[in-house]
Amino acid sequence: MGAMNELINQAAVTSLTEVLADAAPGTEWQHVILAGATLHGLSLRERTDHVSRALLADLAAGRNNGSPTADCRTAVAVFRSALGSQQFAGWTLWPVSETAVTLALGSGTPADFDDCLQLLAELTPRLTGEFAIRRLLAADPDRALAIIIEWTQHPDEHVRRLASEGTRPYLPWAVRVPGLTRNPGGTTPILDALYRDPSDYVRRSVANHLNDLARHAPEAVMTTAAAWVAAPDANTAWVLRHGLRTLVKKAHPGALALQGFAPASVSVTPLRLDRDEVVMPAELGFGLEISNTGGQDARLAVDYVVHYLKANGSLSEKVFKLAAFTLAPGEARPLSKRHAFRQMTTRVHHAGLHALELQVNGVRHARTEFLVRI
Repeated sequence: MGAMNELINQAAVTSLTEVLADAAPGTEWQHVILAGATLHGLSLRERTDHVSRALLADLAAGRNNGSPTADCRTAVAVFRSALGSQQFAGWTLWPVSETAVTLALGSGTPADFDDCLQLLAELTPRLTGEFAIRRLLAADPDRALAIIIEWTQHPDEHVRRLASEGTRPYLPWAVRVPGLTRNPGGTTPILDALYRDPSDYVRRSVANHLNDLARHAPEAVMTTAAAWVAAPDANTAWVLRHGLRTLVKKAHPGALALQGFAPASVSVTPLRLDRDEVVMPAELGFGLEISNTGGQDARLAVDYVVHYLKANGSLSEKVFKLAAFTLAPGEARPLSKRHAFRQMTTRVHHAGLHALELQVNGVRHARTEFLVRI
């Protein structure tokens, strides 16, 4: 994460102050200059908040009327003026967008709320507004979504993507918006409007959004997916394959069927491990063979499941994609894979007995155990 923190560094903040000085000649940006020189040791999110507080302080000081707070409309006008410079781009626009949102919410007027959303749409081609938009969605989801749905017809793919990405229930790095999980149907009109978008950039966001919804609203996802299957284009199969990936891994019958993975008659050989003990960090290699024992072609989704030992002695499983293919009656196919075991920030490994298992069209096969040593 250290390299990510440097996306907002002193040089970037200096560049920002130069642009803002041209956009608002009467404003001194001393707090922002100081913020750029005091970023050491801060995370990217902390740097964003640090620079945003400085922007708020300088904008307030620039009002020259004794008011201790900045004015939303004035700030938005400054940021719009700065868009005239191509230098007004990159990760320092994250604190800029957060500053605009803070002022719009502090204003409390519908006009400032709406204009701030419009500003995010204007900024997003320079740097995504998907993080700043979350606080507007949390404050008034109905008002925000009514505007965001209009972006699905915008000529700029970045704005169309913002409509999908900014409203994802579990957007990485972003604050959670409880209203998005409580009302899964609130964003499906956005996805319905964009799943056949001409831009792969937009369609990938739609697929990730659908996959997010699958975590808490699988049946709503299935209803949406079925409607897309009934009105597809050349890219719909990919969008659904990517958007239903979690449900397929969880062996959801509807998701498997929609992808063409019907119950199949197969035989699976015992898993062949290349070692009985994994001394971390290392890779565990395994192989097997799958045969179609039925009388018709079998379309197969083959995953493998690692059962990780937890600190309390129980097992926690994680499903990984292995392959998808079709076998003719009597046909067999060998498969092999190497799986890495190393400590990560997202997964802490514990020494002891683990297990490996195959999953074919949602059905588990050939479980075997192995030992992990740290």
